[in-house]
Amino acid sequence: MNGTHATVADAIGQLSDDQLQAQLLEGVSRTFALTIPQLPQALYKAVANAYLLCRIVDTIEDEVALTSEQKRAFCRDFEAVVKGRADAASFSRRLAPLLSQQTIPAEHELIRCVPRVIAITHSLDQPQIDALAECVEIMAKGMADFQDKDLSAGLANLDEMDRYCYYVAGVVGEMLTKLFCHYSPEIAKNRDTMMKLAVSFGQGLQMTNILKDVWDDHQRGVSWLPRDIFAAYGYDLAQLSPQNNNAAFRAAYGEVVGVAHGHLRNALEYTMLIPSHETGMREFCLWALGMAVLTLRKINGNLAFTQSSQAKITRRSVKATIAASRLARRCNFLLKLLFNLAGIGYPRPKPRCLRRPIAPTINWTHRQGDIRIC
Repeated sequence: MNGTHATVADAIGQLSDDQLQAQLLEGVSRTFALTIPQLPQALYKAVANAYLLCRIVDTIEDEVALTSEQKRAFCRDFEAVVKGRADAASFSRRLAPLLSQQTIPAEHELIRCVPRVIAITHSLDQPQIDALAECVEIMAKGMADFQDKDLSAGLANLDEMDRYCYYVAGVVGEMLTKLFCHYSPEIAKNRDTMMKLAVSFGQGLQMTNILKDVWDDHQRGVSWLPRDIFAAYGYDLAQLSPQNNNAAFRAAYGEVVGVAHGHLRNALEYTMLIPSHETGMREFCLWALGMAVLTLRKINGNLAFTQSSQAKITRRSVKATIAASRLARRCNFLLKLLFNLAGIGYPRPKPRCLRRPIAPTINWTHRQGDIRIC
């Protein structure tokens, strides 16, 4: 370890668990660094830790210097580390030198801090550890499967998009729900319904990111859009380009926006199942939901956008989301009203069946822009 790393390690060693996780979150995700502290203190440590574990998997999967085989091996090793079957320090020492400069400095730091992060994981209650370990396992295996696909012309169909969104976001929603139910017996009464809606919540957020980042992804030679929807409008995703942003493309894009909006409607239903007195938990959900709704609104208002930056919401919009959430967080009627007002003009998705790829199967059907449990 050189002098700089030694100094950083000494500084990190002086931080409490909560201070360390807050610092790491600030580096890898300003959004979650903002939302997670809204949770009750009894939930903060577990949820912050859960996000960092997921980000470690993301770092492995996104590292351009690693081969597909190396990514699979490191993901398997990390699963074992989380489950207490492998040494965290050894894992960190082997992975850290392989990260390229394309991986951001905060993720380099996160990998160096794996032993501390895992020590926090193993200090949690066993049901919390089990929820985090299952999430990491499913996410790692699912994301690895998509690493081997040719994604230059999009995903085959909406079902495949569902699977991808489940592995990167839906499973996180399930994990958070387990943590919420462990925290509150009152919330646990709605566990079954919330577990189903959690998958939809995660998919809504992920689809919003896909729609927002479509041109950034295109520059990397990747598309997460479903070919079947675009083909139905006569648009070939193999020809995807801002220059080919024509009426057929925009019509298909609008339908995908409608599907995402339906998932976000279920995210609101999920949030309203959290007791109104749990204002911090509601805000945690509402801030993410509100920013996604405003992002979709911006996209839907300009389906002809040609740069991903044009779909990003402003800081003023983020502040407005926070203010509106705090105003309405206790009142389900007001939350529905705000959601419906924000959704005026959204396209209605055509009837489809969305399926979660992991047993037990969850069947979804779209009805008037919503996605209801069958």
